[in-house]
Order: sequence, then structure tokens, then C-alpha cells
Amino acid sequence: MSSDVLLCCQTCTDRGTERFGGQAINLSLLTNKMEVEQLLSLSGPALAQAISSLLETPGLYVFSDILELPNVRELETGPHAPVYQLLNLFAYGTYCDYKERAASLPELTPAQRNKLRHLSIISLASNLKCLPYSLLLQQLELKNVRELEDLLIEAVYCDIIQGKLDQRNQQVEVDCSVGRDLGPNELPNIANTLQEWCSGCEAVLCGIEEQVTRANQYRESQLKVKVQVETEVSNLQKTLKASSASPSSGPAAAGAASNQDADQPAEPRDPASSQEPRQPGKKSSKVKGLRGSGKIWSKSN
Repeated sequence: MSSDVLLCCQTCTDRGTERFGGQAINLSLLTNKMEVEQLLSLSGPALAQAISSLLETPGLYVFSDILELPNVRELETGPHAPVYQLLNLFAYGTYCDYKERAASLPELTPAQRNKLRHLSIISLASNLKCLPYSLLLQQLELKNVRELEDLLIEAVYCDIIQGKLDQRNQQVEVDCSVGRDLGPNELPNIANTLQEWCSGCEAVLCGIEEQVTRANQYRESQLKVKVQVETEVSNLQKTLKASSASPSSGPAAAGAASNQDADQPAEPRDPASSQEPRQPGKKSSKVKGLRGSGKIWSKSN
């Protein structure tokens, strides 16, 4: 056998409730609806016998609804009070509680003893997530580890716990377990737990509100900075536009410069420099004429 055994069993159960005689009965843990119907119509010894049979019913681990039935309450003060006390023990007690009061309670059948041990495991798992074998052997009064592991595996198949058997460290690691009936003495503890939870929620809510306030303040400061920057940018743009429109720059300044150039006298040009230089080796072919005569004489004449 491996050192670690995974305890996991998935079952599908009906989570509905039904009313019989004005009392709400949880049918998800009952295997036979007819047994409950018959229980409501019984009284006296027949009712006591029916309750003993219900304590052996597989899958039934919630008994507070049965305790609240009117005909069952009548057993508390009658000759069948031990049966009522045993039913009360299955609802709120453990196997150790039974051993302490065994003299005043009916003797358990093997099936009832096994179920009460299952209920004791549920109670231990609600307080501890790692259950040592030594603690379980003591609380359940088992002889050896083999019996304990068989009981735990059976509890898993009954879908009351899920976890892992750590055989190396001799302990059970409980992942989850079903709930048991809440006794009257447990209500103040539950109320305190809920009050602490509410106080914790209020503290978290106050912290969130403080963070929201700080975030809003930061947002407002950033908006002010944004407005200030936009104002400075707008002023800077206006300044640049005003400087570009001033007479000392732009087209007006260019027109003034051209007028100043027009007022200055033009420099005289050198005629010699304006004439193109003559190319050497060539003579001008100008024809000279004499005024006053009607003929034009060439130089050869």
C-alpha cells in the first residue's frame, strides 16, 4: 500500500426538503421516504423502535429535524427517554460522549457504533485539518491502524469526508467534510464568529473607502495640473502669435528693407567693363561711311 492514499468520493444526492405534519424534513440524507412518513404516525414503543432503525440507516447523518417532531419530543419524559437521549447524542454528541453515558443509554448495534464513529470524525475534522492516527485511535477506541483506515475509507464512500491518508506521517489530511446538527450551546459561538466576520468586512470597507478618497484627491490634483499646463501653453501660443505680428519682423519688415534700398543712389557703371572683351586675331568688320556724300566708300578705295 502506498504511503499516501487519496480519499475522494463523489456522489449525487437530492438537496430538497419536504414537509410532513408541519415539520420540514431534509430528505437528502434519508434513503427511504416511507420510513419518515411512518415515523410521524408512530408513538410509544413502535416509535422508539423506528428511531433505533433510523440510527442505522445508511446516509443519514442529520437528526435535528427528527428531534423537533412533536411525537418524538414526547419520548423525552416517558419510559423511552433513553432512546430520545440516544437520538440527541447522534445529533450533537460523539463516541466519547456515549462511552461516558453508556450505562444510561441503550446498547449500540454494530451499525450504530460505526455511524457514531463517523459522526465523531466529522466533529474532529471541523476543528482540525490534520487528524493524527493516535488521536483517532483514542477518540474512536479502535484497536489498530488497519481498523482505523478501513473506517476512514468507509466514511469517504459515505461522502462525509474527503482528504488523504498520510501513512508515512500517520495522519489524515482532511480537505472537506459535511456539517453536523448545531446544538443550542453552539449558537453563541456561531454568533460571535459571524460578528467577527462582519467587523472584518467593515474594516475592509473602510479601507476601500479611504483608498477611493485618496484616488479622487489625486485625480483632482492631476486635473488642476492639466488645466495649469493647458493655460501656460495657451499663453505661450498667444505670445508667439503677437511676436510674429510685430513690425520688426515678417513681411512688413521686408517691405521696409526694400524701400531703404530704393532710397540709396545707384552706383555708376563702368562702360568699359560693360563692353565685352574683343577676341584676339580678329578685326572688326565695321563699314565706315562719309557723311555728305551719297556713296559709301570702302577702305580699299
